[in-house]
Amino acid sequence: MGEGAKRVTVGRDAVVMGMSPEPRTFGTARLFCPYHPLAPGGRRPILPGMTHATAATIAPDLALIEQLAHEAVIALPEPWRAAATRVLVRIEDFAPADILSAMQIDDPFELTGLYEGIPLTEKSVMDQPTGPDVIWLFRRPILDEWLDRGDVSLGEMVTHVLVHELAHHFGWSDAEIAAVDPWWE
Repeated sequence: MGEGAKRVTVGRDAVVMGMSPEPRTFGTARLFCPYHPLAPGGRRPILPGMTHATAATIAPDLALIEQLAHEAVIALPEPWRAAATRVLVRIEDFAPADILSAMQIDDPFELTGLYEGIPLTEKSVMDQPTGPDVIWLFRRPILDEWLDRGDVSLGEMVTHVLVHELAHHFGWSDAEIAAVDPWWE
């Protein structure tokens, strides 16, 4: 390979990209040197249809939803904050098929979150633990509802779903939920 050239794998074929701003065609893929100063705009996509995504232009991923959920727990007033940290939070794109089936839900976009466990108001010291209490947050349905609403931040949406699920865990009344999440009202 010449100086400045880079080996790129496209499918099963390895190709060598030099420093030329002109596109090269290898099979059906058109490759460009992405940072060549003579390329239009100085930056070109490496593969057709790809863009140079930034944090502001990509869909919120599982890690961001997890971060927002963590921030929501930290923002809870005491004594709820400490107790909420003992509940596992699991982030998935959609609810698993067995959960949807058990809840008789046909459309996975209908379930934004789920509390799985025994509410504190029903637990006994005599109970044998069957596993940790878990709050599931489902990214795609949360994003769908967030986009449909259009009047709340994604952080507010995640907080709302998380607080709703925490309400099941803590056995909160509507008044207690409203004290923690004014959006509930």
